[in-house]
Amino acid sequence: MLQGKKILLGISASIAAYKACTLIRLLKKQGAEVQVIISPAAADFVTPLTLATLSERPCLQSFVRDAEGSWNNHVDLGLWADAFIIAPATANTISACAKGSCSNLLQAVYLSARCPVFLAPAMDLDMWAHPAVKTNISTLRSYGNYILEPGTGHLASGLSGEGRLMEPEEILEYLSAFFSLGGTAVSGHKTQPDLAIALGKDIDLHSGAVLADAAVNYSYLPLTGQQVLITAGPTQEAIDPVRYIGNHSSGKMGYALAAHARSLGADVVLISGPTDLPDPEGILVHRVTSAAQMLEAVKKYPEYNLAVLAAAVADYRPAEAATQKIKKKDNELILTLVKTADIAATLGKSKTSSQVLVGFALETENELDNALGKLERKNFDLIVLNSMRDAGAGFRTDTNKVTLLGRNNIRHEIQLKPKNQVAAEILDFICSFILLKPADSPLSDSAQS
Repeated sequence: MLQGKKILLGISASIAAYKACTLIRLLKKQGAEVQVIISPAAADFVTPLTLATLSERPCLQSFVRDAEGSWNNHVDLGLWADAFIIAPATANTISACAKGSCSNLLQAVYLSARCPVFLAPAMDLDMWAHPAVKTNISTLRSYGNYILEPGTGHLASGLSGEGRLMEPEEILEYLSAFFSLGGTAVSGHKTQPDLAIALGKDIDLHSGAVLADAAVNYSYLPLTGQQVLITAGPTQEAIDPVRYIGNHSSGKMGYALAAHARSLGADVVLISGPTDLPDPEGILVHRVTSAAQMLEAVKKYPEYNLAVLAAAVADYRPAEAATQKIKKKDNELILTLVKTADIAATLGKSKTSSQVLVGFALETENELDNALGKLERKNFDLIVLNSMRDAGAGFRTDTNKVTLLGRNNIRHEIQLKPKNQVAAEILDFICSFILLKPADSPLSDSAQS
């Protein structure tokens, strides 16, 4: 799968830099073209001559190539590659990439790369565990980078623990799997190992295509064995056999969430109002029309582990639906409306301590206050706030911009992105708390704010 692939290999200043020599040989043996870029200090650990000999290309380490002013064009390098691997990635390089620093050629190429980027951290256990490093890693994930989690074992400091560079053979395995599935993986995950989640093709919002079961070892995935319930799309409340009350929801956000939950190993049930979207692969889909029908479908799955209520359920329905088409006779038609079934409140009342309930709020004014009020009233663990005032967000778009709100002042903003990437980041955030012990989770009522 690596035959003919163009691979940038960035090497930063770690004692583990010697392992990059093995990685180069493995990549070359698979038929890949390898261009090595090193940070200035990395030359203290492995020589440019060795790297150039193994890669059969000059080892690049500075912007200026010679006395005549020829330069190594970081933009061209970023466009040339099919993938960029930084291995080892030190705490310093990770920090620079996360913050957008550009003090050397390796960092400049990172900022210019349009290809998937993989970072394989290597550092001492206390450095890897430090909150500053964890924050930088989280930032890099949010950019769509893939973190190849370090292993556990003997470290250069003499201590033993987590922080060892992932072995070259394992890096090669992940990279090969990535390209075998198309090489356009979905971003935004933080489980271990990250790439086991992100190895598949990007989710097509129109086809609903997701990872094939045979392509992923689901034992790595955070939602393996979890029952996930997702609602999507609008509801339509009949006025007569021809007309209805509804809204402009396309269902794209809910379908992207369902497909991503499936790719994370979950058993997914999608309860969908009327949409033009096909059933996502590997997901049990219930098609409904009205809010009452959606509630009845939801009630069939009381044992869920995670429920995400992304459907835009109509708030009101006609008190009585006419059995025949209402004819146009008078200048006005008066309808008596009553509230529809409150699906969110129903689930919120019955939710157990082992279940996670996530709601959506689409607002046009007082967005934050209205969303937080809904979070409390419906007994949600997390609410996803949409604002109709944000360009490119809301109904019938392929992009979205949301804010995640939880208890104890939890707030996480997701900037405007394709809905499949927003879905990835929402589930990434949810999984980070599902995988924690309840008492440790900042979403827990018992946690410290």
